[in-house]
Amino acid sequence: MKNRSWAFLAGGLLVALLLAGVVSNYASSHPDGLDSSLLKGCTVDADDNIVGGSCPAQQAKDHELGDSPLADYGVRGVENGFLSTGLSGVLGVLVTFAIGAGGFWLLRRRGTTPTDGDATTPAEGDAVASGDDRRHAGANG
Repeated sequence: MKNRSWAFLAGGLLVALLLAGVVSNYASSHPDGLDSSLLKGCTVDADDNIVGGSCPAQQAKDHELGDSPLADYGVRGVENGFLSTGLSGVLGVLVTFAIGAGGFWLLRRRGTTPTDGDATTPAEGDAVASGDDRRHAGANG
């Protein structure tokens, strides 16, 4: 891989880490479209707890992985909310990058064996001597 490609890859990774680690903390804390549509028909209080009415959100259950180390956009055990959210974003980017890089590495290693039909073409202006040309050059030279 060329140095330019490495610089582009490192720059992209740095931007992704910055966005995940810092900017993600400034995302909206209001429910997204799915959450808000599930609350239609219910009355909610200031803390988004359902206090009345009837809506699909009342049947919601906790996810099986709800108490995993990276649940709810944070890292369990880190008390500072800003740091917890940023750290979970950074870990997510690094894990995703590692899986992607590993997949590309495996695909590249699998497809790099050249075959007889994969001859490279010479650059413009390069002289190409065939077997007949060499024989004649040696006999005449």
